[in-house]
Amino acid sequence: MFANPSKILKSLGLRESDIVADLGAGTGHYAVLAGALVPRGKVYAVELTKDFLDVIKNKVRDVKLSNVEIIWGNVEKKGGTKIGDSIVDAVIVSNILFQVEEKDEFLNEIKRILKTKGQVLIIDWSPDSVMKGKTIIPKGKTREMFEKRGFVFSREIDAGEQNYGIILTKI
Repeated sequence: MFANPSKILKSLGLRESDIVADLGAGTGHYAVLAGALVPRGKVYAVELTKDFLDVIKNKVRDVKLSNVEIIWGNVEKKGGTKIGDSIVDAVIVSNILFQVEEKDEFLNEIKRILKTKGQVLIIDWSPDSVMKGKTIIPKGKTREMFEKRGFVFSREIDAGEQNYGIILTKI
């Protein structure tokens, strides 16, 4: 893994009772780490690829977490995450933005589930990463897309040599 997910999540400043959504959770690495950081909270691990759901389920079972809910959902559709309106304190978007086809719907879904003053952590590929030549979304463009939807830039974080990391806040 190119980034240090544990260090990245700690920079988000999660509290023990926060509600977190890992959108496009993949194999659940961030979701499992977040679950340990919010023992009195909850983590929604939302993933479209059914094979990954079993991987996440096994990881959650292996580390004995009871606060991670695994959801088969489409993050590119309104209500596709199956998460209620304005209930999430933090959203994790790790290395999926470049894959999202319906970016407007995706951003709207993040805004819908996130509480006012909630944070979104975006980790994605840098232009000179191993993904060079793929359709990646540069940091400036990512920031601009979120700011157009009423998010405010909070800070950049160190996401390793291959990625960039930014945190934005819903106002």
